[in-house]
Amino acid sequence: MAVGEANDGGVRQRSRGCSCTKADFFPEESFSSWSAYGRALRSTGHRLADRVTSRSLETTELHEVRARSGADMKRDLTWWDLIWFGVGAVIGAGIFVLTGQQARDAVGPAVVISYVVSGVSAMLSVFCYTEFAVEIPVAGGSFAYLRVELGDFMAFVAAGNILLEYCIGGAAVARAWTSYFATLLNHHPNDFRIHATSLSADYSRLDPIAVGVIALVCIFAVASTKGTSRFNYVLSIVHIAVILFIIVAGLTRADTANMRDFMPYGVRGVFSASAVLFFAYIGFDAVSTMAEETRNPARDIPIGLVGAMTLTTALYCVLAVTLCLMQPYGDIDPDAPFSVAFADRGMDWAKYIVAFGALKGMTTVLLVSAVGQARYLTHIARTHMMPPWLAQVHPRTGTPVNATVAMLVATAVIAFFTDLNILSNLLSISTLFIFMLVAVALLVRRYYVSGETTGADRNKLVACVAAILASSVATATCWGLDAKGWVPYVVPVAVWFAATACLWAFVPQARAPKLWGVPLVPWLPSASIAINVFLLGSIDSMSFMRFGIWTAALLVYYLFVGLHASYDTAKALAAESATAKVEDGDGKPVRSAVQNGA
Repeated sequence: MAVGEANDGGVRQRSRGCSCTKADFFPEESFSSWSAYGRALRSTGHRLADRVTSRSLETTELHEVRARSGADMKRDLTWWDLIWFGVGAVIGAGIFVLTGQQARDAVGPAVVISYVVSGVSAMLSVFCYTEFAVEIPVAGGSFAYLRVELGDFMAFVAAGNILLEYCIGGAAVARAWTSYFATLLNHHPNDFRIHATSLSADYSRLDPIAVGVIALVCIFAVASTKGTSRFNYVLSIVHIAVILFIIVAGLTRADTANMRDFMPYGVRGVFSASAVLFFAYIGFDAVSTMAEETRNPARDIPIGLVGAMTLTTALYCVLAVTLCLMQPYGDIDPDAPFSVAFADRGMDWAKYIVAFGALKGMTTVLLVSAVGQARYLTHIARTHMMPPWLAQVHPRTGTPVNATVAMLVATAVIAFFTDLNILSNLLSISTLFIFMLVAVALLVRRYYVSGETTGADRNKLVACVAAILASSVATATCWGLDAKGWVPYVVPVAVWFAATACLWAFVPQARAPKLWGVPLVPWLPSASIAINVFLLGSIDSMSFMRFGIWTAALLVYYLFVGLHASYDTAKALAAESATAKVEDGDGKPVRSAVQNGA
């Protein structure tokens, strides 16, 4: 990994190899001494303006930034690997745990509709991710896409939430793993947790088993990506077989009377559950981070992402219907719904098969999550927004060992303390926020190219995107405030439709996708923005408070550390290349937020 010797822009580079010195964490000129750091802090305003108005280039992400890891990741993956990574990443705690919680407490048998709503939103995001992953096949996933289209600062805000998303997602699945492991052994989940009475109720059930599972997953993830892939699709195939057993065996004990009170909590319950059940679909974005290790991204990524999401949505809906046919929604167990449902229907032996399948599914989710989150962190560290030590790729395994271990340690700490309900709500906010940003970035990508798009077209694009966002927020706000009647919803929906239609009719597309593109632009990305924002309006206020605290902490870190490290690194790269106006914002003539584009 490149981190050592002094350079013009103040970034020192070292020869490849794993080490652990100050130069590996803070090689930039701003951190060379306390006086240099003081000078950097005094220029925070200037540097922040520079970073807010700077956008990276695709070639920079694909070459210069990627080269900062020293060793290359191995290009071993095919569409077969990706589709099973997608299935393995998604089907886990969501369907096996959250289905029961939401069906019982929030939505009733209409949970199947909630899964459809969440699935549609997820599929729209899949389309957006696929175009970016094909065009910019790097390990950074949405972080790299946002750096190219929305700029450095917005990419960092998203990056922090990406890391939070993965840590919380992994922690939630690890705690769910304990629940099903307990069921397999005829115990209550809390029998295997330590009750710390001095802590708050939401953080008092300590889970050492979850920590142990995360440690084992870490070992697999750092060993080999291709080996992890083989292990994943073997487990995933077994998992699909167990799901088919649940469907067939469960339907033999179906009672249609359980579906008569189909929507006991009304439409609001459907959408409130959709926001939480969106958790069941997250993980597919991890597949986009594997683009750098894919042999043929243009062919393999669309097949892998779209194929995995289609299969997953279909299975989720059928499983949700099966569960609600087996038991009245009020009797569904919130911790292990399928296992308990089989026991109550006289098939006590089947709960062991269900628990075994659930454990396998959750293991693959943890495994793929570990692979994906490490690649996100690796690319973020390549830009020096996080310490570049985390960007090191091991020359023998071709995997980012440091990033993998760091992320899984953070995940293990969260899993040890935190209740699943808190995790799933906070996770959904981070995920929906990032997916919304990626959809906005896709509109910018299609309709704006620096030096080609006219000022008039640029202004129309900004106005249309702003109207789409504002109308989506207005609709979500009305929903969140429980506005009565249809008028509060008709007005913002009409504005959203008009803004999208104006973008379609009056702003020419400035760029056509070279390899694979989202269909029906701008309608599908605009719909993705609206649905993601609307689902955000269905999440409880305490989760938004936690989200706000986390985002504030991110900004503090950025202003005191990440801003100065990335500024020095960008200036060093710009100084090295006579031809690349690569990552710098000011210091070049007329380089503004809309002029510094790829």
